[in-house]
Amino acid sequence: MRYVLRPKRYVLRPKRIRHKMDLITVDFETYYDKDFSLRKMTTESYIRDPRFEVIGVGVKVNNGNTEWASGTHEELKHYLHTFDWESSVLLAHNTLFDGAILSWLFDVHARIYTDTLCIARALHGVEVGGSLAALATRYGVGEKGTEVLDALGKKRADFTESELDKYGDYCVNDVELTYKLFSIMGREFPKQELRIIDRTLRMFTEPMLDLDLPMLEKHLVITRQVKEDLIVASGVTKKELMSNPKFAKLLEGLGVVPPMKKSLTTGKQTFAFAKSDEDFKKLLDHPDPQVQTLVSTRLGTKSTLEEARTERFIGIANRGLMPVPIRYYAAHTGRWGGDDKINIQNLPSRGQHGKKLKKSIIAPEGYTLVDCDSSQIEARVLAWLSGESELVSAFTNKEDVYIKMAAIIYGIPEEQVTKAQRFVGKTTILGCGYGMGAERFVEQLKTFGVTMPLSEGRRVVKIYREANNNISRFWRDCQNMLTEMSRFCSGGFGPNGIITYGADGKNGWILLPSGLRMRYDDLSWVQSPKGIEFNYKTRNGRTRIYGGKVAENICQAIARCIIADQLVDMTKKYRAVLTVHDSIVCCVPIDEAKEAQAYIEACMRKTPEWAEGLPLDCESGIAKAYGDCEPDE
Repeated sequence: MRYVLRPKRYVLRPKRIRHKMDLITVDFETYYDKDFSLRKMTTESYIRDPRFEVIGVGVKVNNGNTEWASGTHEELKHYLHTFDWESSVLLAHNTLFDGAILSWLFDVHARIYTDTLCIARALHGVEVGGSLAALATRYGVGEKGTEVLDALGKKRADFTESELDKYGDYCVNDVELTYKLFSIMGREFPKQELRIIDRTLRMFTEPMLDLDLPMLEKHLVITRQVKEDLIVASGVTKKELMSNPKFAKLLEGLGVVPPMKKSLTTGKQTFAFAKSDEDFKKLLDHPDPQVQTLVSTRLGTKSTLEEARTERFIGIANRGLMPVPIRYYAAHTGRWGGDDKINIQNLPSRGQHGKKLKKSIIAPEGYTLVDCDSSQIEARVLAWLSGESELVSAFTNKEDVYIKMAAIIYGIPEEQVTKAQRFVGKTTILGCGYGMGAERFVEQLKTFGVTMPLSEGRRVVKIYREANNNISRFWRDCQNMLTEMSRFCSGGFGPNGIITYGADGKNGWILLPSGLRMRYDDLSWVQSPKGIEFNYKTRNGRTRIYGGKVAENICQAIARCIIADQLVDMTKKYRAVLTVHDSIVCCVPIDEAKEAQAYIEACMRKTPEWAEGLPLDCESGIAKAYGDCEPDE
């Protein structure tokens, strides 16, 4: 093994007791070629592939000199184990990658994981240019090199000594940039958010979950067979269904004008045959049963999502335990999202067939899963923020607010409310809280198989707003806040002035209880026939924003603050292995499952000090498989 930079010779670093943890900044350089790279593969499949090879690694301890080490796998492992990781914080840019290499290949586990990419997204919003080069330019800490371009298709043995030296210089520079960025961005970054980053990354870098391979293989066969059966039943060929022009001719043959849309890439008119195209989905209600069959068959066979996910899960199962890729600060409101090309946040939840992927995720031997779901947290936060005292009291007293709403809508005693009427009450509470109009409300009901005339929808929306006039006032407060931001003014409202806002130039912001800010970059307004309309800049263009939408953003952001703090509390005793929306899944020893469940529920019912009067509740379930332990509604 050789060192291009200090130290020149191998030095054993004995572990020592410290009062302060070391910060170890790391960057790995790895083999890649035109067909084998992170651009074309997931992080998990890339690292676990037999072709994977570490060329070298840059390591910096605190503010010391950065070392470049290159050698065989065993030499690198020996080198990396000379550092006291148990008393250290691991820092990298995209720690999902570097942390996984350390953990999976070198059996190195840091006490804490942190990441400049995660921090940048939290500080500057999800639209930030998150590359190391972009951040280095933004903060003026230096320039990222380009020497890596010369490494395409080269194994370590293919490098000359001078080339390896040059590659080492490139890697050392990346380490230095990462350290400098952290020194600036981490200076005032909330400590609690650093803990949340650690817990989030650990779900991937230190996997615990297993996958039921036989179940997945069977599910893949069934999924493919279902598609084939649909095609046969439709009476048309697979080519006719899959080809847009051929499918358009089928519709025209039945007297239907094919729906069209403007392509986002070319700007030209193209067929609107995707499952997200509303005009296409409307054909499911066409009076001609043949049209309905044709459209439903196209929707059922064209989508490859379920098949692709199952294949990916099978690949992971064949390679080892399941790392759970969760992206910290994935949304405008700070909520988590799917990562590594696996959106674990939206796995199917309905029906025995639809839940197979969730059921395939299982606890390891000797452990079980506890899935705890925060109950109606957004509705609770909205009621509390707006001062809707009767609704807050209902939540506090553990009343069924959906039944109460349904009783008001239908003018009947609560004990007479049917299951179907309760569902309407539920949709009203969850859907109308952010200013939803009657047309959207009716459409939302329709997606769940409930048909309601538009006139009835208008009546229900009116009833909701009259019964919750403080919530309606809250929307107006949020709209006024946009006006104040656009005038570069600051202020606050809500319980104990919890919502504070302001503007940095043209960028509006709302300060969250976490200490982070929710951003509305380049906030501006235009005069329309309906009055003044606000919009802000995103990566994909400008997005309209209004009082009801701001109210939704605030509620979701505060809910995320609460759940994230609960996650940190839970992990003081148990490993969190997954978080989806408002739920957290922990892996616990079987023999203390009930004790763990009680502890986890207590964490999720705990109200933060800054949210006095906010009633929280939760539901939980215990099972070996994730799909079996989800709490029943």
